[in-house]
Amino acid sequence: MIAAAVRIDVLSIFPSYFDGLTLSLLGKAQDAGILDLNVRDLRDWTYDRHRTVDDTPYGGGAGMVMKPEPWGVALDELATASERPTIIFPSPAGEVFTQATARDLATREHLIFGCGRYEGIDERVFEYADTVGEVRLISLGDYVLNGGEVATMAMIEAIGRLIPGVVGNPESLVEESHEDGLLEYPSYTKPSMWRDRAVPDVLLSGNHAAIATWRREQQLERTARRRPDLLSEQDD
Repeated sequence: MIAAAVRIDVLSIFPSYFDGLTLSLLGKAQDAGILDLNVRDLRDWTYDRHRTVDDTPYGGGAGMVMKPEPWGVALDELATASERPTIIFPSPAGEVFTQATARDLATREHLIFGCGRYEGIDERVFEYADTVGEVRLISLGDYVLNGGEVATMAMIEAIGRLIPGVVGNPESLVEESHEDGLLEYPSYTKPSMWRDRAVPDVLLSGNHAAIATWRREQQLERTARRRPDLLSEQDD
């Protein structure tokens, strides 16, 4: 039996941002019916001739705030596709996105991403969204982007490749950075000598036990040098 496709809906006022998601592995997954990806223009749920999605903030302040009504109507429609979708709003005020987050979200039946712009989305949208789905505010890191599109693309890439069937060789996922809390070991291919730089002898030895030991040592050394915080987290 073929499993039902994982559905991902994206709401944005710049839907062309996501054209690249039709390429490579995610594009093939859509063609194969593994992933059902729908990018929608939030302005399709506006009803004035200017297709207005923003207005001035109550209380004053710089910038504009995204109006609640287009979001509410859009969520009313999209949320009916499943019993209780996971609704994700990229936000610098949200939880930090990690590989563990990606693994968790890859198991969900239906994801809806809401890409904010301007000074953000009317707070009532998050409150209402929680009545039709599980709301997650998620941040890529401690910095601010112009909108939620770039963060959404990054998350869809990370989540999508963990959906069964998207990556041809699932074993390749196990040895990647962050899957076991460490960074990935270095990789090499032919030729064995390139510009006076040789591939480590152990990788040419055919001794699989020695190779496995070397790779683990490289993971630990690389993580200690580049991301010592990850080792601290494992100690905790």
